[in-house]
Amino acid sequence: MPAHTNATASGQFRIGGDLTVNRLGYGAMRITGKGIWGDPADPAAARATLRRVPELGVDFIDTADSYGPEVSENLIREVLHPYKGLVIATKGGLTRHGPDIWLPLGRPEYLRQCVVMSLRRLGVDRIDLWQLHRVDRAVPRDEQFGVIAAMRKEGLIRHAGLSEVGVEDITAAQKHFPVATVQNRYNLVDRESEKVLDYCAAHGIGFVPWFPLAAGALVGPDSALSKIATRRKATPSQVALAWLLRRSKVILPIPGTSNVKHLEENVGAAGLTLTDADFATLDTQASRI
Repeated sequence: MPAHTNATASGQFRIGGDLTVNRLGYGAMRITGKGIWGDPADPAAARATLRRVPELGVDFIDTADSYGPEVSENLIREVLHPYKGLVIATKGGLTRHGPDIWLPLGRPEYLRQCVVMSLRRLGVDRIDLWQLHRVDRAVPRDEQFGVIAAMRKEGLIRHAGLSEVGVEDITAAQKHFPVATVQNRYNLVDRESEKVLDYCAAHGIGFVPWFPLAAGALVGPDSALSKIATRRKATPSQVALAWLLRRSKVILPIPGTSNVKHLEENVGAAGLTLTDADFATLDTQASRI
């Protein structure tokens, strides 16, 4: 497998039916400090990683106003603006009160503020894809979906998505706006969102799995994952990403890193196609974990 496979090898997906991206994207959470708080420990490495992203054919970058907070969006603008050929997706609706502390806030006026401030930090007139980071259960759901629909009509956002939701949340949101993407935790061994993924596949909704590389117990030297990786001259992480790309055509993995070497390794998964037998073996063993 080529050392630096271009992300175009992962195939393409049309977000919202009209925004074409390469399926293997990049998650910009890790270009912040420990606990996703403050500046990165190595700012030069974070900037170098961002510069390398488009060079590898990655044209879909996922971030959020809460990453840092604000740090990720600010670095993305500094390094990549004016985003020629790139889709920058961001999220709002979570507040930060310290490292690893995340609290939802879904009041309509706050969600509007999130969008307006992300527009300013990213230096754009419209956000291509804005996702509600969490549905705030303390605020009527329709109020949150309603303000998102209003911001779409106003032209502040092009497409809208949801994060960490069930099928019922998606169908409720679709009464207000077309749900373009769903971002849930999902990987080879964490399959709680299977029903959501199947719903997205049936309705042409992009499914963005966060924490895509948690292979857990499958990484042991005698595991199927490690054996397949050795045979294919790949890393276990590349095999785990290849499994996601094979699992469904609507999956848009966004592995994150602040290290150029790791970025290049992740993108290498785009050129790895699992056989039917390898896919079935991984699927079966993962379901037993």
